[in-house]
Amino acid sequence: MITNKCNQSKNITLSTLIEELKTSSSKWIKNKINNFYWQHGYGAFSISPTHIDAVKNYIADQFEHHRKISFQDEMRNLLHKYGIEYNEKYLWD
Repeated sequence: MITNKCNQSKNITLSTLIEELKTSSSKWIKNKINNFYWQHGYGAFSISPTHIDAVKNYIADQFEHHRKISFQDEMRNLLHKYGIEYNEKYLWD
């Protein structure tokens, strides 16, 4: 299980953080997997520190969880639940 976490500093924009994350992780993962490329966009969600264990459990059980509901359907449900407007054509690029 991955135990690293990412805290966003108030001195860096989210887009810069994601760019740095993708850049540094690409160097690592391309040594492990051929033909790996990040998608163009990204989604970012914050959580309360009191929910960290629940998120870790979710991640650990993700393979089994997504047998019941697809990632795409779960993402749509989250977006609807929190009233986030989106354009379907940009979600799965």
